[in-house]
Amino acid sequence: MAALKPTGFVGRIIWLGMVPDRDRQLRSDPVSSLRAGFGGPEGEAHGGLTRPSCSRVKAQYPRDTVIRNTRQFCLLGAEELADIAQRMGLKALDPALVGATMVIQGLPDFTHLPPSSRLQGAGGATLVVDMENRPCVLPGKPIEAVHTGFGAKFKAAAKGRRGVTAWVEREGVFMLGEAVSLHIPDQRVWAHLAEARRA
Repeated sequence: MAALKPTGFVGRIIWLGMVPDRDRQLRSDPVSSLRAGFGGPEGEAHGGLTRPSCSRVKAQYPRDTVIRNTRQFCLLGAEELADIAQRMGLKALDPALVGATMVIQGLPDFTHLPPSSRLQGAGGATLVVDMENRPCVLPGKPIEAVHTGFGAKFKAAAKGRRGVTAWVEREGVFMLGEAVSLHIPDQRVWAHLAEARRA
């Protein structure tokens, strides 16, 4: 029996970007295509097979422990990005300002896609969803540089809408306008989830 279930949900890539040097800036540079290797998008500062652990996993590892990089891609849902902009009081928010790698239109409740879902491009390149990408204050600076007085509003506006992080399962090229199909783990929700969250 297949462990992954193809769904009827299909999105479309409407934006691609790359952060070439995160020490210099968080802002992404827009591109028309991305070559995805097992280490992530070629030329992307957030790529690599491993990464130093950060505050997101401080309950599991001391800071800067070398761990598997499941944050190779920063994926956003177009509809949620528009919602973030509206909540901030902006007409639109450039995904480059929040360091996005890819914006996908047409997949509902994008930030809450089941962990381990696959996003498969029409050309075969496939990403594995790690988990929700919790918003932080870092995008505030590039947003503030373009929209004075709005940078500090991002974190609250993006709560539950920041998209997901993902890593490469099958290498290939992602293109602007390409269709992306959603495949989900074929299993029920863990029966003890609510209990674990209360702990």
